[in-house]
Order: sequence, then structure tokens, then C-alpha cells
Amino acid sequence: MEEKDILKRLIKNKALFKNIHVITQRYDILPNNKNHIGAFIEYQDIDELRDDFLEELVDSIVDWIYSAPKFAQLKKKAIAKGKSEAAASQEIGRKARNKFRANHNSDKLLIQGQLGELLLFHFIQHCMHAIPLLRKMSITTSANHERFGADAIHYKIENGKHIMIFGEAKTYTSSYKFNEAFEDALDSIINTYNQRRKELKSYIHEDFLDDELNKVAEDYLNNELNPVEVHLVSIVTYNETSNINITNQIDIQAQIKKVIEEKYKNFDKSKIDIVKNPILRRITYIVFPVWDLKDLAERFQSML
Repeated sequence: MEEKDILKRLIKNKALFKNIHVITQRYDILPNNKNHIGAFIEYQDIDELRDDFLEELVDSIVDWIYSAPKFAQLKKKAIAKGKSEAAASQEIGRKARNKFRANHNSDKLLIQGQLGELLLFHFIQHCMHAIPLLRKMSITTSANHERFGADAIHYKIENGKHIMIFGEAKTYTSSYKFNEAFEDALDSIINTYNQRRKELKSYIHEDFLDDELNKVAEDYLNNELNPVEVHLVSIVTYNETSNINITNQIDIQAQIKKVIEEKYKNFDKSKIDIVKNPILRRITYIVFPVWDLKDLAERFQSML
């Protein structure tokens, strides 16, 4: 697989990101020698594009669950049963949304965590141009496998270097303090990093990767990807309660940008122990405040 092959496989998610405002810059956080990300639901004039954001996010579920080859295979089977192309696509979309009902013993959707994982999937592709190596939702819904530690494993080739990206998503609709949420996310991503090889070994030669990407996973575990680097991504989606003065689009965006900058700045940097965990030199943080996140999650669930 070459770099051009990776770029061909990237999901085209521009429609979703028309409704997400992304700020990539140096923030007052460790490591401070690289860019991190702040993001929020975009505004048009004085209106938050919440409905548009949710519609695009729901439409993207099928991309998260099925790779392009798997989608094509399922569509071919549906057409062979006598469906039209449009009806076949509808069937696959319905099956994808049903996979969100991960707890089959309950009517409740595990929507809070899955919303964050879906965002993580898109941010890694949109901002880091890395394709999913593993289809985590297939593992979650498999009765024969324990839950995989990482919320995302992506892969890319950049300047001749193989880069494995392990990601974690933390979503807090309740009244967590941001610093506690961010610290929890740090602990989680370090644990994911420490367990990455052991857990990845459980999933090669399964239906979670296509053949070409299965070879990438094998080569990584056998130390045959050279040169290779591991990078980390952590997204914290949280309920923001600060007041925003609804004036005009530019001013609103500036206010939210300041909220994100303050969140980064006020985190206790002594809790980011790069000496003990040098892999943190390669982490990218994504901070995603949502005003009334509980409402967002409930509306997302109702649209499935």
C-alpha cells in the first residue's frame, strides 16, 4: 500500500465539516511544540447549525461501520435479492443504524459514547488524513470478542513513514468538570497505548479489516513496517455552560474560541507526565464544547 492508496480510501466528509468550526493552533497545553484542535458546531449568522450537524452525522454512520469494499459487497447481495440500487443503499443504511443498538438486552442506545467515537472517526480522517485500520463497531457487536480498548485505530503513510494512530473518545453529558474529564481522557489514552499490541493481536484475520489492511496490522505486529511511528488522538466532547453573547457570527466564533483556549490553559499541566510517558509528545488533543450536550445526544438518538 502506498500513500496515494491511503488518500483514495479517505472518506469524503466535507458536508459534515461545513457544520463544524475547527481551530487548529498552538494551545497552552503540553506538548506545546505542536498544534492541537478546538472545535464546535458551526454558526450561520446567530444560528447554531445543530440540526444540519446532526443530519450529516447520522448520514455518516454507514461510513463508520462499513468500509467501501464491504458496502459494495452488501449492496451487490441486496441487488441480487431483487432490490433496486436505491433500495439496496437504504437497506445498508438501516443495518448500519441498527448496529448503534449495541446493547441488545436493553432498549437504551449507548449513544453518548458512540457519538464521540463517530466524531473521532471523522476528525482523524479529516484533520490527519488517516484511514481506519479497524472497524471497532463490528467488534462491539460481536458476541465472540471482548471490547477493543481503542476507540479508533487509523493508518497513514506520510513522507515514506508508516504512522499508526490510536484514538480515544470521551463524551460527558453530565456535570463533570472539564479538568476531570480531560484527566480521565489522558489516563484512558495511555492505557490504550500500553495495551495496543496485545489487543490488536486478537483481531487480525477477522472480518474487521479488509485483506490489504490486515497485512498492515500483521506487519506492524511483526515489526515489518519500517520506519513506523505511533501517534495518539484524544477527543473530549463535553457540556459547556458558560454564557455566549449572541451578537453576530464572527463575535460568537471568537467567544467560543476563547472558551476553548481557556480550557486548555487552565488544565493542570503537572498531570501530563511526558517524562514518564514520552508517547505524549505525539498526542493531538481535540476539545469539543457543546452547549446542552444532553439535548444533542437525545436528538441524535431520536434520528436513528
